[in-house]
Amino acid sequence: MAESHKYAYNITGGKPVVGEIRCLGAKNFTTKAMVAALLADTPTILTNVPPIGDVTITKEMLTSIGAKVETIDNGTLSIDPSSIGRSSVPTPHSGSNRIPILLLGALLHRFEQVSVPFMGGDQIGRRSVDFHLQAIQALGGEVEITDDGFVAYRNKRLKGAHIKLPYPSVGATETCLYLGVLAEGRTTISNAAIEPEVFELITMLRAMGAIIFTTSGRDIRIEGVKQLNGAHMKVLGDRIEAASWACLACASNGDITVHGIRPETLGNFLSYYRQVGGGFELTGASSIRFYRAEPLKPAIIETDVWPGFSTDWQQPFAILLSQANGISIIHETVHENRFGYLKALDTLGAKTQLTTHCLGGTYCRYRESNFEHSAIIIGPTPFTAVDQIATPDLRAGLAYVIAAAVARGTTQVTGAELVERGYGDIVPRLAAMNLQIERVAL
Repeated sequence: MAESHKYAYNITGGKPVVGEIRCLGAKNFTTKAMVAALLADTPTILTNVPPIGDVTITKEMLTSIGAKVETIDNGTLSIDPSSIGRSSVPTPHSGSNRIPILLLGALLHRFEQVSVPFMGGDQIGRRSVDFHLQAIQALGGEVEITDDGFVAYRNKRLKGAHIKLPYPSVGATETCLYLGVLAEGRTTISNAAIEPEVFELITMLRAMGAIIFTTSGRDIRIEGVKQLNGAHMKVLGDRIEAASWACLACASNGDITVHGIRPETLGNFLSYYRQVGGGFELTGASSIRFYRAEPLKPAIIETDVWPGFSTDWQQPFAILLSQANGISIIHETVHENRFGYLKALDTLGAKTQLTTHCLGGTYCRYRESNFEHSAIIIGPTPFTAVDQIATPDLRAGLAYVIAAAVARGTTQVTGAELVERGYGDIVPRLAAMNLQIERVAL
């Protein structure tokens, strides 16, 4: 959970990781579902909620404005928005994440003026909020940027509009959904994100009473309604986490069965995994066994919006490619500053090089820019433990955990509290397999 103290993982690796692990609920859906609950007049129940820092941070923001957020039992949250009485969201004491910008649009139906703090979260690029602010303005709201954050205003009920997103941003699509479901008339989102978590949010909003139509492309049409009611929603398994455990199994030449994940949410990851030499077997409706099927081969990976290869899959996959025989390439097209974690991997023994060139054929917003958004990885390179590596962001932090598990010897991965913003119960779940890992205070 997010907290003020500093922690680290001591990991002794070098052996195949074997065992079973259950995926927790998806971070990228849970916090968005918590925001969606504020659109209703009655309570919402969320189950399979992961014990992660981002949930704690979001809970603090919701309770700070008067919502009643209660833990019914392990993994179940009740969110009652009927007692909300404050339209100014303070920065929670546990830090911040990307949720405040989503609260801006969601709360604007309830209040004529809403203020939220600037966002926190990982520093992996600009991650502009312009699309969010433009969507609010398109539906009739006004937005002001202050020294403390963002303030949105409206004089009357928001009115539906046609919003053309310049890029299929997940967060901006979610803001448009929050805005459109209670707006007057029709809202159309063109070039919308279609990630599994977005469609899960649409399912939840439909269960709450929203009228939302999707198409075979990237258009979403919303017919605004006057009110929504709470719903009962189970959080889907985290596809980012599942892919990480798959990479751990293959990179360590181990054998891991992952429970609690819908295979369809892994999409193209499974094809790339098979292409480099990984093997998988569907062992149940929501269980997949991952292992190394043959000697690892290099690959060219290009991240993209869904249904492409997720940007959050590339860090653990880089560990896998470092163990492949040949030259691999990762072309990052979603975030411009996502390869800072490679320097630490090089200290463990990886051989990597960054370039500003687009090493791939996928359309890239960063072409002819000075961003080092393509990585060359030469393998195979055995990993040897180092005294300490520092976590720059939560996704890279989990990749470091995997790298330390592959490396011979004991490595300390600092920034455990940052990793736990997105991944819960890391130590007991990995220790339940055969990985030697402990969490220590610094």
